[in-house]
Amino acid sequence: MPSLAVVGLQWGDEGKGKVVDALTAEADLVCRYGGGANAGHTVCVGSERFVLHLVPSGILHPDKRCVIGNGVVVDPDGLLGELQALRERGIAVSPERLALSERAHLVMPYHVALDRLREERAGAQRLGTTGRGIGPCYTDKTARVGIHAGALRDRARFERRLQAALRDKAELLGRVAPEAVDPARLLAALDRWQQLVPYLADTVALVHQALDAGERVLFEGAQGALLDVDLGTYPYVTSCNAGIGGLCAGTGVPPNRVDRVLGVAKAYMTRVGRGPMPTELPDRTGAALRERGEEYGATTGRPRRCGWLDLVATRHAVRFCGIDAVCLTKLDVLSGFSEIRVAVAYRLGGRVIETMPADAEELAACEPVYETLAGWAEPIAEVTREEELPPAARDYVAFVEARLGARIAWLSVGRRRDQLICRGEAGPWTGA
Repeated sequence: MPSLAVVGLQWGDEGKGKVVDALTAEADLVCRYGGGANAGHTVCVGSERFVLHLVPSGILHPDKRCVIGNGVVVDPDGLLGELQALRERGIAVSPERLALSERAHLVMPYHVALDRLREERAGAQRLGTTGRGIGPCYTDKTARVGIHAGALRDRARFERRLQAALRDKAELLGRVAPEAVDPARLLAALDRWQQLVPYLADTVALVHQALDAGERVLFEGAQGALLDVDLGTYPYVTSCNAGIGGLCAGTGVPPNRVDRVLGVAKAYMTRVGRGPMPTELPDRTGAALRERGEEYGATTGRPRRCGWLDLVATRHAVRFCGIDAVCLTKLDVLSGFSEIRVAVAYRLGGRVIETMPADAEELAACEPVYETLAGWAEPIAEVTREEELPPAARDYVAFVEARLGARIAWLSVGRRRDQLICRGEAGPWTGA
């Protein structure tokens, strides 16, 4: 199979970075296709921990090529900082190894200022964004006043597009963040941002050439499908298609060239920021999940909201992402619970439903219908084969697989790239 997509099935933070890192060993090219620096992928290599925000996780493998696709919105200073940090840790980063789409949109300082201003003004109705300017950048993209990364090549072109983008922002931000809309300051920054010019490429052609040559291409999603702007918990969503639909738009690769889709889901649920979460546990059990799972945002450091696995919401993502197989992560975090609960339906207004409501207010009013399974006491972080897992852990995996509607191909039992258990003879690349 020459192409494989990795998609998060919950509200992000499912462990996609580690999964992509492990799959990269058999890939030739890794392509990130959506989101921006609001997404953080954590990868542990031995005793070293890497947090990547824009650069694909495949960069940690020295012989792999990486692509930042056109669907990604790129903070130029953030990307330059990330490249420098990788070099300082001995990771070779060069234009031969990393290509940045000339069609990717730039996150500008005024986008960050707008993001923070809107959150402040929203008060109790704020969405809980990361404040990285992602939403305003996508807004400009849709309004056709965004700036492509390709404009970095030509100062006059960049200046023309900057003037068009600033027309409706100077008045709004002039008093609260004048430096963010100062043309002279922004043009001075261009000298620094032009360090990215050698990385610019027609990544649509680059990825198609790799596919045509029979190379293995791994597509790396960001955030999670339940944050998809069309099919997630709107309005508490991200500003792009975080499900499989974002891949085609974010890379220029049509759906018939994506051979398999691997979904990544935690063995429980987490969420950062505001928005409905039916299985949230604002109690000692939720706190225990948070501490055992080290559930703090890789981008913001914010504590994540934690709760039992919600199969209704996760199954919704499995359906609209066309998932072929699933990697169930952080199974080890459930060790030590005497019993484990799983939401299999919702109770809403006196009726039981098995699909996720489209309206966020209705979802917030849903009461989870749980089934209770036996827990296990044994630690499983060093288990390497499924048959070595405690019987209750195997039963839990079988129960989730039966209700999810997709085969669970991999189990993750720790942070390290080697702490993955392949179920059966076939792996995610090869299928059932």
